[in-house]
Amino acid sequence: MRPLFIAGNWKMNPSTEADAVALAEAVKEGVGQDHAVRVAVCPPSVFLHRIDTALANSPVGLGGQNMHPEPSGAYTGELSGAMLNDVGCTHVILGHSERRHGLGETDAFINQKLHAALKAGLIPIVCIGETLDEREGDRTEAVVAEQLDGSLAGLEPDQMAGVVLAYEPVWAIGTGKTASPEQAQDVHAFIRARLADRFGEAIAARVVIQYGGSVKPDNAADLLIRPDIDGALVGGASLKAADFLGIIEAARTVTQAGKA
Repeated sequence: MRPLFIAGNWKMNPSTEADAVALAEAVKEGVGQDHAVRVAVCPPSVFLHRIDTALANSPVGLGGQNMHPEPSGAYTGELSGAMLNDVGCTHVILGHSERRHGLGETDAFINQKLHAALKAGLIPIVCIGETLDEREGDRTEAVVAEQLDGSLAGLEPDQMAGVVLAYEPVWAIGTGKTASPEQAQDVHAFIRARLADRFGEAIAARVVIQYGGSVKPDNAADLLIRPDIDGALVGGASLKAADFLGIIEAARTVTQAGKA
């Protein structure tokens, strides 16, 4: 069984450093020194350095929400992999749907970021997923396959083993809607089969594939128990320590019991 990985994407929240630190400290306290489940938080970039300090001596990882593929230069408002490293980041989210659809990021651009993140020693969390129109048009697998092929272009098998994928149906992000556990498992299984075709069965079996899309404490276990769902990329529920810790606890329970 692959280790379950729960990551919190705080997006553009909270509004103050004090609130961000308080949230990080609550997560740190709740997780303790338990390494059974991998955990990371991804706060806004202005809080990263302070959150790194707050998470000291904790197994909770720190992630950026985005990065630029270039190591430096005239890219106003952007962050490099080296900058994320310097403020303590271990992870970085790439290709979130809000950047793909809201800011027009392409698979090719995300692919450039992915190679830069790996070169910088960061663990990339690469997001893929379909819109409601694409799902209703029976195009989920075609869209996911295209995003996988484009975003992962040029990777060697050993590099792929160090990449985390997050399947996030766009229609279930921030809407309160959630893909059923069966729907989510079907797409996760498709993704793993696609990885096996390209990188081999052994590598595909090692890749962690998170589910992202309105994950909450009361639905987390039903999702995480599925054979190809290896964790969650959590949005809104990661902004309340009790909810985020509830999801982590569901992952611990699944880890202890094992999957069927």
